[in-house]
Amino acid sequence: MIDLLTTTVSVLAEPPKNSGPDFGKASPLGLLVVVLLLIGVFILVWSMNRQLKKLPKSFDDEPAEEVAEQSGGAEAGSGRSPSEPSG
Repeated sequence: MIDLLTTTVSVLAEPPKNSGPDFGKASPLGLLVVVLLLIGVFILVWSMNRQLKKLPKSFDDEPAEEVAEQSGGAEAGSGRSPSEPSG
């Protein structure tokens, strides 16, 4: 247990091997990846805005009969039309 702790501390205490003058500088490839990600986000936001413009302003404007047909409520499951008496 003590050997493991000693080894861990000695490994963590060593100075980094790549600490020359060019260590930590970014490459042009990193910039390319960031630019491509930003372009992808822009395209996704643009597409989502187009899809959201197709939606109605409010979903409350639908007639009650259409809502009952679409939801498959109790009237649709009973085999009777909503205008028939239940007796």
